[in-house]
Amino acid sequence: MQFEMVMPKMGESIMEGTILKWLKKEGDVVEKDEIILEISTDKVDSEIPTPVAGKISKFVAQEGDTVDVGVVIALIDAENGAANVQKEKKEDVVEVEKETSMEEVSASQLSSVKKEAKPSGNRFYSPVVLNIANENQIPFSELESVPGTGLNGRVTKKDILKYLDSGQSTTAASAPAVTFKAGKDTQVIEMDHIRKSIAKHMIQSVQTSAHVSIYTEVDMHNISKIRDHNKATFKKREGFSLTYMAFIAEATVNALKEFPLLNASIDGDKILVKQYINLGIAVAVDSGLIVPNIFNADERNLVGLARAVNDLAYRSRTRKLKPDEIGGGTFSISNFGVYGTSLGFPIINQPQVAILGVGAIKKRPVVIHDAIGIRPILYLSLTIDHRLIDGAMGAQFLQRIGDFLENYDADLQI
Repeated sequence: MQFEMVMPKMGESIMEGTILKWLKKEGDVVEKDEIILEISTDKVDSEIPTPVAGKISKFVAQEGDTVDVGVVIALIDAENGAANVQKEKKEDVVEVEKETSMEEVSASQLSSVKKEAKPSGNRFYSPVVLNIANENQIPFSELESVPGTGLNGRVTKKDILKYLDSGQSTTAASAPAVTFKAGKDTQVIEMDHIRKSIAKHMIQSVQTSAHVSIYTEVDMHNISKIRDHNKATFKKREGFSLTYMAFIAEATVNALKEFPLLNASIDGDKILVKQYINLGIAVAVDSGLIVPNIFNADERNLVGLARAVNDLAYRSRTRKLKPDEIGGGTFSISNFGVYGTSLGFPIINQPQVAILGVGAIKKRPVVIHDAIGIRPILYLSLTIDHRLIDGAMGAQFLQRIGDFLENYDADLQI
């Protein structure tokens, strides 16, 4: 029988995906669960396996196409026994459509066009499309005229971006276009999907939050001794090295419990204080930077945090993260010290209100009880959203993290 492979639902808020690369050709025979293509969402790139064994008869969607969740992307001449899988997939599509209708919002919910009348049609738009329209000041009266290539004529992310690039919009806010051409002394490189997402996210953050940065220095002497005493037994037991980041993560979580506003977000004129801590750890990957989260970090001890940090780093670099692990963070840590940088001031990861920057730990001469000594010193920076966090609170929070780090018991057994 012919099996219809559809765009999978990669997360609760994911409504569409872009096909980056087909790893097989039409006519190829594939095994069940064999990786067949790579897709990209707003949050992460993923490798997708085929749900059945068989022969690929046709690619319905091509590389570069942005496709709604539940829409057919390939046809596979499946082997015997695929009928039940096909039935299950069709049921999944029904569930996807139900979830989509729940998660989508009408164009009347665009915040920049609240004063306009409600559209007469029943056309719905994904949150991704609405955000793009909102950022470019496109009213729903104009959005209704954008041609849609998605399911039932729905406007996809690709549709609205194409519309903006075409210059047809007379209301879209845009900077004067500057065109660069390759030449003798200039190389033009197209941004990939991840780099475009990072660029957009960083600009949005700077335009949203009032960024203010402060820093302090921390004596890591006790923690250095703890690592030296425990590193051999810890690695033998856990299978990976005990890093400073586990201690920094635990100190940050403890400080957030004392300063809950640093674990909040802003929604208009309301402050949303989270009663849980989802700690984001920035990880550098080949395509850029992603920030996966340790969910409910406040429920983990030091070893649990060490395991989570190691796991996120490994799965980030091997492209094994789930899209939902990229969203939902309440506070983030950026560790640029791993590259030897002493001090930096990262940009806030929206919609959070602060981010901790971690520099390299280096031995420096310091004053200890009126004498000069050599200690491993860490520079920590904190970037805050001054709309909510005042300098005094930010300084107290940063100093509290430093207090936790300096006061670990040097004889601690892990």
